[in-house]
Amino acid sequence: MFTNPEQFANATKLLFDFQLETFNTLTSKTIQGVEQVLALNMATARSQVEEGLATGKEMSQAADAKAAIQVAADKIQPGVAGAAAYNQQLGGIIAEIRNEFTQAAEAHMTEAKNNLSALIHDVTKNVRPGSENAVQIVKTAIDNAFAGYEQVNQATKQAIQAVEAEIAKANSLVGQKAK
Repeated sequence: MFTNPEQFANATKLLFDFQLETFNTLTSKTIQGVEQVLALNMATARSQVEEGLATGKEMSQAADAKAAIQVAADKIQPGVAGAAAYNQQLGGIIAEIRNEFTQAAEAHMTEAKNNLSALIHDVTKNVRPGSENAVQIVKTAIDNAFAGYEQVNQATKQAIQAVEAEIAKANSLVGQKAK
């Protein structure tokens, strides 16, 4: 199938480089998403601590227990609204990550298919008689690899949809409690 070892080495290097590039791109997108979630969590935690301290101070300065309870009750609605806003922002970040991940993966997959198709065509155009079975085995292996990728891609999309559904459910519950 390969007419010389150099051709095989070049084909292997091309595939390895492409896989590494894809991995690096997807890893970078994942890290960016994690950074966004962490920043959201830190901002939310900071806000919650500040609001809790302010509420505690107001409660301690209340004239009597009834006034302190009223201060606490007045803070419930803004707290519920804050939780809804957090869930909405988290959902937005997850949706953005999903879109970027999907776009990057699909772009790299299209490029990989094109490169491999060209490589297979170049390699197989001068196949020695009797090597057709080897060529077919390689083509089948490549098709199976792409099918495996599609399965992983589909499973990833389903997992992200499940997370988005849970966020939507949480938003709905928070919204109902707020009313």
